[in-house]
Amino acid sequence: MASYSVYTVAMTKGILLAGNASALLSAIENELTKRTSRYAIATIPNRFSRLGENRPVMDAIPNPPPKVPAEEGRIPLDWNPGSAVSARTLVLAVENRLGCADEAILVCSPPRATADLKPVDIEVLASDHVKSWFFLARELTASFKVRGQGSLVLVYPEVGGGGKDNVTDVLGSAAAASFQALAQGLLASAPNEPYIVQGFTGGETGNDASFASFIFRQLDDTRRRVNGKVYKYGKAGFFR
Repeated sequence: MASYSVYTVAMTKGILLAGNASALLSAIENELTKRTSRYAIATIPNRFSRLGENRPVMDAIPNPPPKVPAEEGRIPLDWNPGSAVSARTLVLAVENRLGCADEAILVCSPPRATADLKPVDIEVLASDHVKSWFFLARELTASFKVRGQGSLVLVYPEVGGGGKDNVTDVLGSAAAASFQALAQGLLASAPNEPYIVQGFTGGETGNDASFASFIFRQLDDTRRRVNGKVYKYGKAGFFR
């Protein structure tokens, strides 16, 4: 328990967790609740159309939300992800509800596309799972820069494996690749900024709880924190 002490103190500040409903987001939220009793969460809504009876175009069925120490500790905030104005409003809402925005954990876990997509779904994917992250990251880093401090944690799948799933899931892979490009830019410029940016990526599916635990083990050890570093989760551990 002692290893959590430093990060637990930091977690009493303003924390935002953002992402689309997914097993990975739920796993990260479960880890977050072990370290703080109060945080804000903004989720990307499922606006995809449906093909046939009760069959979603995108495969994104979330796990039940975790139980938090106090009901009032989990603060859901409205977010229209495709809107630049909404991104700014979201950051202001975090500041108003929690006093300030000290840390943001952005979780990119795009839903996997089925073979038959409607044009409206392609528009939704581009708006909610591509533009959204650029808008929100811009507002968060601007807020951190004004305050002269802050921490941005970027969590995203490994892109470019070239397997069968990547071939069939063209749009989901494109959304993940877009987030990765954004992350690489933020990580590269981080050492020259007054805030910290760290990246966490993993290529394995179905290991969300272990991946989430791995992320927080690195965040807990603030003495080893390196601005602009990318940690890769996998069987071999992690590397830059």
